[in-house]
Amino acid sequence: MSETILPAPTGAGTPQTGPRRAGPAQLALLLAGSCLSVLGAVLIAPVLPQMTDHFAGVAGSEVLVPIVLTVPALFIGLAAPFAGFVADAVDRKRLLIVAMVLYSVFGTAPLYLESLGAIIGSRVLVGLCEAAIMTCCTTLIADYWSGSRRSRYLGLQTLMASVSAAVFLGVGGALGAAGWRTPFWLYLVAVLLAYPMARMLWQPERAPAGAAAAGRRLPSVPWRDLLVPCLVTLVGGIIFYALIVQLSFVLDDAGVASTATIGALSALMSVATAAGSLAFARLSGQSPRRLLPVAFAVSAAGLLVVAATGSVPLITLGAVLTGAGTGLLLPTLLTWAINRLSFEQRGRGTGLWTGALFIGEFFCPLLIAGIGAAVGGLRPALAVLAALAAVLAVVTLIVVPRDAEPLDVTHG
Repeated sequence: MSETILPAPTGAGTPQTGPRRAGPAQLALLLAGSCLSVLGAVLIAPVLPQMTDHFAGVAGSEVLVPIVLTVPALFIGLAAPFAGFVADAVDRKRLLIVAMVLYSVFGTAPLYLESLGAIIGSRVLVGLCEAAIMTCCTTLIADYWSGSRRSRYLGLQTLMASVSAAVFLGVGGALGAAGWRTPFWLYLVAVLLAYPMARMLWQPERAPAGAAAAGRRLPSVPWRDLLVPCLVTLVGGIIFYALIVQLSFVLDDAGVASTATIGALSALMSVATAAGSLAFARLSGQSPRRLLPVAFAVSAAGLLVVAATGSVPLITLGAVLTGAGTGLLLPTLLTWAINRLSFEQRGRGTGLWTGALFIGEFFCPLLIAGIGAAVGGLRPALAVLAALAAVLAVVTLIVVPRDAEPLDVTHG
């Protein structure tokens, strides 16, 4: 079943109703594009030890090799707001296609680069491309669909990210058996997606009164309205990423030596995240004032269980709870942030939200390391994060207005 792009309300810069109708093909392409940031984040994780051995003679390689994995997230966070501005001012589709092609160019560069510094530089450029891809894919989903369908499809983004993380980890490990460079071939998938995107996606038309048509500046974005959702998302990104990074270390401390077992339990947490995202699709008729406290409270409970026990079954239970909470959390935060934005504001709003999320994810390991040094280890640090999530459950109940609209009510 497909849906026509929303007609523009009077005075709004939203797309006009046209003959094109977005359906499953457009959704599949946009969801696939949304998964590329996950590919960049986890694909090469299994080969980091091989990279460390290869660059053992490079000064500081123990620090620099992990940066190869994490630096794209930092530059997604820094560049996404600018990508959002370009998406609003120029063209979502063109920016997306260019970013997809360059993603493959820069993503495969480590196949032939010999310098660790040059590889890190290529990863910075991958992060810039990912910022544009994430911002454009999310914005186009919000452009093409409205109401409960928009909420459901934004929830599917988190679901697909969770599933693809488990898949990419497995694929990266399998390809890594042939050498640490081999997984980088998978970055070619972006250029393969670029062709059907160019054929099947379109830039929604602006209304005649739109900024571009009238030659005027873009309408301002309600930054004050976005400030609270983005600040909550910044901290939410830390909560979301905590166990993705640290679960393997927790399980290792609990005596789990098998990498297969660690991988399976991590995948189980990803399944729980996907389940939380599916739950959002059914709960999007609720307001953020109801869903955010629940999501943070469930995440807090899960982190507390992980922090409080050395039992592997209980650690697994805590990881599942945390995954379910964060799976509900992310689409709730995203929909809360962008639902009230008009067409010509949406790219910038989405870019700002994406930047806040990835900045939180980038600083998550650094924050946990700092807290752990201060309070005596990883488990106490996770207990501090559990307390932070519990505080946010209360804070969101206070800062989100009582009359906040349901998340399936859209305005643009």
